[in-house]
Amino acid sequence: MAMDKTISRATVERLPIYYRELELAEEAGVQIISSSELGRRLEITPEQIRKDLVSFGQFGRKGIGYEVSALRNSVGKILGLNHRWRLAIIGAGNLGTALASYNFSALGFIVAALFDADPKIIGTEINNLRVYDFAKFKPIAGRKLIDIGVIAVPEIEAQDVADVLIKAGIRGIWNFASIKIETPPEVALINVDLTASLSVLSFYLARSSK
Repeated sequence: MAMDKTISRATVERLPIYYRELELAEEAGVQIISSSELGRRLEITPEQIRKDLVSFGQFGRKGIGYEVSALRNSVGKILGLNHRWRLAIIGAGNLGTALASYNFSALGFIVAALFDADPKIIGTEINNLRVYDFAKFKPIAGRKLIDIGVIAVPEIEAQDVADVLIKAGIRGIWNFASIKIETPPEVALINVDLTASLSVLSFYLARSSK
């Protein structure tokens, strides 16, 4: 994944956690929050929070804290959530259908199209989205201004799908196939391995049962 090498992946992965907690605080009417209070809520040290935030600029006032609304907006902009990113889901099976039904719009993401290679599915509608022929991905993706491709196909098909997305100029890939795929440095790639996550959960359950 292409990213600023001066900012650690761990820092980037904590930003959405800060954003969500700030959102909850704002909804609860909290106007000012300290790094100590934010850290207490998230079980993250105040020092780590301050270190993460200073990577992107100066926020808050010493001895007072952070203005919740302003910091949430700033973190949202850092995460690019002020942009309406458009997603295309490839694979209209059970997982693809579930993803198409999820409310990504709350974070500014729009599911703009669904694709599949099965003639029985192509042309149908899922959650008010037409399923397009993946063989026509490039022109349709261009017309719908797709930014992110979501891979929800079997492992054996994942790399081929990724190659099509890359050739079509897709800038980001969210991969749900339980296999490592190859992408060039300029394409942002996030892997979500559901099988691995469940296996880790199984590990902890097995240990606790002992």
